[in-house]
Amino acid sequence: MLKVNDLHKTYQVGKTTYEVLKGVSLEIEKGQFVAVMGPSGSGKTTLLNCISCYIPTDAGSICLGGRELAALNEEELAAVRNRELGFVFQDFLLLDGLTVRDNILLPAIIGGSVSRETEQRAEQLCQVFGIEHIREKFPAEISGGEKQRTAVARALINQPLLILADEPTGNLDSKSSRAVIDSFCQAREQMEATIFMVTHDSFAASFCDRVIILRDGQVWRTLERGDRERLAFQDLLLDSVREMGRE
Repeated sequence: MLKVNDLHKTYQVGKTTYEVLKGVSLEIEKGQFVAVMGPSGSGKTTLLNCISCYIPTDAGSICLGGRELAALNEEELAAVRNRELGFVFQDFLLLDGLTVRDNILLPAIIGGSVSRETEQRAEQLCQVFGIEHIREKFPAEISGGEKQRTAVARALINQPLLILADEPTGNLDSKSSRAVIDSFCQAREQMEATIFMVTHDSFAASFCDRVIILRDGQVWRTLERGDRERLAFQDLLLDSVREMGRE
């Protein structure tokens, strides 16, 4: 589904060059829920931005659904972002002038692909994520957790190959965070969604199939949940974070 191979990215600030990604490689299979963790400055957001094609890479390759993204022109990349990638942001990025239902339909509206089938999918997503009762409300009238569940539904409306989530629980309380993570788990189980999430939150990461820990622009450790109970996996994550801190 997604294959990142030996990815490098540097930034130039004045006369100083900062090497942010130093040969990152990873793979995500269809239907997996994968998180990336790491301290600030480890390269998490840069990695996400490279995968989403919003910033160019210096070296390495990114393949999505068997296609090398670097080989695509701007028009083709725009189509990939709209149809094959779904985005969930920390700040929701819902349009205040649109209802919940219309916010969910927005990627299809932008892509000019709204149909009866798409509208039925929007209704189904509202039911799956428990927001059917607010579908005619506006963002200012709903809670943070409901806004983020709306954002998850919006990310799924075009049935993308991959959902990219950037700190999706960062602005939420514990109850709302759990509701959003439950939405991701439902998307994976009921729709075979593939999710790649950047997070600082070990609670959110503990629901994932795999957690990739970055440090100084490199993959420091990869942890597989396997048959572990969620709390045991969270303990393993916290132990790894503590170990990284001691090193």
